[in-house]
Amino acid sequence: LKQILKVSYEKLSFHLSDSPTYRTFSRLHDDQFPSRSGLQSTIRNISPETLEKVNQLLMSRLFEDDTLRLDWLRIDSTVTDSNIAKPSDSQLLNDGVRVLSRLMSQSKRATGVKIRFTDQRKKSKSLSYRIFHAKKSEKDALYPQLLSYATLVMKQSRSAIDKVKLNAKSSENAKRWIDKVEHFMALLPIVIDQTQRRVYNDEDVPASQKIVSLFEPHTDIIVKGLRDVQFGHKINLATQQDGFITYCRIEDGNPADSVLYMPVLNASQADYQTVPNSAVADGCYASQTNVKSAKALGVKRNVFSKMVGLTLSDMGVKKKTYDLLRNFRAGVEGNISEFKRAFGASKATWKGHDGFKAFVWSSVLSYNLIRLVRFSSA
Repeated sequence: LKQILKVSYEKLSFHLSDSPTYRTFSRLHDDQFPSRSGLQSTIRNISPETLEKVNQLLMSRLFEDDTLRLDWLRIDSTVTDSNIAKPSDSQLLNDGVRVLSRLMSQSKRATGVKIRFTDQRKKSKSLSYRIFHAKKSEKDALYPQLLSYATLVMKQSRSAIDKVKLNAKSSENAKRWIDKVEHFMALLPIVIDQTQRRVYNDEDVPASQKIVSLFEPHTDIIVKGLRDVQFGHKINLATQQDGFITYCRIEDGNPADSVLYMPVLNASQADYQTVPNSAVADGCYASQTNVKSAKALGVKRNVFSKMVGLTLSDMGVKKKTYDLLRNFRAGVEGNISEFKRAFGASKATWKGHDGFKAFVWSSVLSYNLIRLVRFSSA
C-alpha cells in the first residue's frame, strides 16, 4: 500500500484507520490502528534479503503453477536515484563541518561530557553559499578557507573523542556517540581529498574514488551514454511475456551492461531450473562471448536491438524473428516506466544502503503483486 499510494507513514496510518477496504486488505482487526511510528519501525525492520526472498518465492510458485511463462525474456537496466541533493564539493565540505560540529555540541546530552570547541558552522555555511554562486576564478580563492574549516573541525573531533573516552560515565552512550563521529570523520577526508585534486590539481577524479553524499555514502555515480549523470544505483532487471519482473539486481558501481547479460540467464537456471528459449536485450549487452555462453547454457536465440558486430546467424534467428523479438524487447521500457512511475522506484527514500535496497525490493514485490492481480482478473 505504501509503495502504490506513495505516501508518508503518517498518511499511511490515516488511510489504514479511515478506509475499510485498506484495513481488510491489510488483515487488520477492528481494534488495530497502527501508528506512524509503529508502521515505520515494522516496515523498515524487514531486511532487503527477506523482501527479495519473498518475491522469489512468489515468482517460483507462479512458475510452478504454470501462471508464469519464461519462454521469452527481455533484459534492460535503469537507475534508481538516492534521496540526495545534487552534490557539490563546497556543500559536502559544509555538511561535514555542520554535522561534526552538531555532534560535538550535543555531546553533553549524549555522553555527559561537555566539549568546548570553536564553532565554524555559520562561517562555513556562508562560505559554501558564496562558492556555489561564484565564478571559477573566485571559487579557487575561496576554497582554501573552507578547506581550513573542515580540517579544523576534524582536529577538534579527534580531541573530542579522546575526551569522551576518558570522561564518559556510560560506556554504551559514549560508544554510540563516538561511532557517529568516527563515521563522518572517515568520510570527510575523502571529500577534502577530492576537492583538493579537482580544484588545485585540475584533476578528473574517477567516480569510484568520489563520494557524493555524507548521508548516503553508498551512492554511485552513474553515466548512461550521453545522458545526464545520475546519483544512485544501477538496477539490472528482466521481465517476461506478461511483464512480471523475474530478475532484479542492485549493482555496485557502474558495470558495463555487457557483463550483466549472463547473470540474468544464470539466475533463471538457478531460481526456476530453466532458461528461456529466447533472450532479448539492448545493443549495449551484445557481445560474441555472451552469445556463445548463453547458447552453451541452452538459450537458443539471443537477440540484441543493435547487432554490434553480430549477424542474424550468430544470434540464431532469421530477419522476421529478429524483428519480432526486437519489438518484444521494447515492452521492457514500459515495464520499467511503470515500475518507476507507479511504484516510486525512480528515487529510493529510505535511508542507508540497506534502506535503499529494501525500498527497491518493496517496489519490485508491489509491482509483481499488482501485475498478478491484473493478470488473474484478465
